Order: sequence, then structure tokens, then C-alpha cells
Amino acid sequence: MRTGSAYLFGAICPARGVGAAWACEKANTAAMQLQLDEIALQVAPSAHGVVVLDQAGWHTTQKLRPPDNLTLLPLPPRSPELNPAENVWQHLQQRFLSNTVFDDYDAIVQAICEA
Repeated sequence: MRTGSAYLFGAICPARGVGAAWACEKANTAAMQLQLDEIALQVAPSAHGVVVLDQAGWHTTQKLRPPDNLTLLPLPPRSPELNPAENVWQHLQQRFLSNTVFDDYDAIVQAICEA
């Protein structure tokens, strides 16, 4: 048996109904930097975005360079209930991604992109 994983990075702005998301093979600092850069592109002109983050290592590293129009707001450790995006992740997992065997890595990416 072999296993594979894909990571879905995402951010939402409920007030404007916009978001930024993408799938990648690894969850690391480089992937997080790309996600922050994408989020910054979605922030309305002359606005400033706040990105709520958990304590994942790639969220808290000093190597991240947040764009000027974003502020990072780290949550206390072990407090996912404070992050409203956790409800989105739970919905995607329960509705689209759980209890599924995928044929290959591309099928995993396809499924998370469709979700």
C-alpha cells in the first residue's frame, strides 16, 4: 500500500465573498509564502487584510515575508475553535474528501480543487 497527500492552502473574506486557494505537494515555508502573496493580490485596493493562522511551523517562521497589505494574526496553540476557517476545512473534509480512496496523486489534487 502506498499513501499520498496534497495540501490545500486557502483564505476567505466572507465580507467580500472572495478567496485565494491552491493545492500543493508540501506544506512548508515556501508554499506559505506563495499563499500569502496570492492572498495579498485578492485584498481590495487601499484595504489591509488580516490572516488568522494556527501555530503550524510554516505559519510562524521568521522566514515569512508578509506583503505590506497583510498582517499575520497567530492564534494561541491548540485553539482551532478560534479560527473560523476551520469550519470551512471541516465542511470540505466531511462533504467531499473523507472516506475516499483516490487512484493517484492527480486524483487527490483534482478532488481538493473541485471541493
